[in-house]
Amino acid sequence: MKVFVFHLMPYADLDMGYKDKYRAAWVVLPNSYFDPKKGHDLYNRYLDELELAAELGFDGVSVNEHHQNAYGLMPSPVVMAAALTRRTKTCKIAILGNAFCLREHPLTLAEEHAMLDCITGGRLISGMVRGIGAEYYSMGANPAFSHARFQEAHDLVVQAWTKPGPFAFEGKFYHFEYVNLWPRPYQQPHPPIWAPSTGSTETIEWAAHPLRRYVYLQAYSPVQSVVRYLNYYREAAQRMYGYTASSEQIGWSAPMYIAETDEQARKEAGPHIEALFNRLLRLPFEMMFPPGYLSAKSLANMRSHKRSVTGQEHTVDSLIEAGIFLCGSPDTVRKQLTDAHRLLGFQNLLCLLQFATLPRDLTEKNIRLFAREVLPALQQLTDKEYTGMETQAAE
Repeated sequence: MKVFVFHLMPYADLDMGYKDKYRAAWVVLPNSYFDPKKGHDLYNRYLDELELAAELGFDGVSVNEHHQNAYGLMPSPVVMAAALTRRTKTCKIAILGNAFCLREHPLTLAEEHAMLDCITGGRLISGMVRGIGAEYYSMGANPAFSHARFQEAHDLVVQAWTKPGPFAFEGKFYHFEYVNLWPRPYQQPHPPIWAPSTGSTETIEWAAHPLRRYVYLQAYSPVQSVVRYLNYYREAAQRMYGYTASSEQIGWSAPMYIAETDEQARKEAGPHIEALFNRLLRLPFEMMFPPGYLSAKSLANMRSHKRSVTGQEHTVDSLIEAGIFLCGSPDTVRKQLTDAHRLLGFQNLLCLLQFATLPRDLTEKNIRLFAREVLPALQQLTDKEYTGMETQAAE
């Protein structure tokens, strides 16, 4: 198994009293809440944490993109990935992901990803996402065209990475007389592409297509929902496309916290994980899934799935019980993860080891304990431990 440390880079110094005036920490929260001096400290602290993970033997470090919010301070994950390229030597750098389709000129991101791949000598993983619904408010984009723009932007970028130029690209949304990428990516034909998703049926089926076979990554979900979505990817590969998806195409991301005992772990992590789910992740449903963003089938699915995560007040105990948050002593978390692997068969694990307001000292302790007590056992896991799929659809 490959194990990555994933970072959201939240505004950990947010005055949580915002909730009395504003309905979300996204889009509508005034930027007067952001103190640039604190932002300076946080950005550098968060880069230190990812560099520490690289030093301690994680297979990769990961960043992502969000706009106009306190949940994640990375409107440009390329900037953070670039900062990591020279301070890390062997680990993968995963951008999970960049919303190519939110740009009028996706070729700019294609160029930047190619630059990063060349600088690192082929250590880049490129995650392609549509962006959650809130991004469409922030970027002034029409969510009704989300899937179509995403797929066309993907085709444009992959062609730019792989097809000799110059050539013309004429699509419904993107028109370029000259596509002639300089530089070309280091990895041939292009960097690995992952498809993180909230669970859209269309995205799962698109990612599983035999021409792509992209790693599908599920996050922020009760473990039974994760089972359903990851199994649906495998089922789509078999039923729709006639091949067996490998576990290397499967990924799972979850927040995790380790301390010396189960009780201590819950006590230390409790207020911070509750701040993540009850404050920073709390979005009105229409902001998370604006009209047109999902098909009717996927919308019906999301109503039950996502409201169990963002539609109620959570406690650290309820999050652990649902399998959304992995927390406890090293023995406890190691068992939680090996049991989950036996059930799900994922070969890519993204560990969110800093979340919401979790301070520097506890984050560093979490990273070090995980690296020493849990990481070696996980990196030994293979398909031999996977019990196999029980066929079921993502309903």
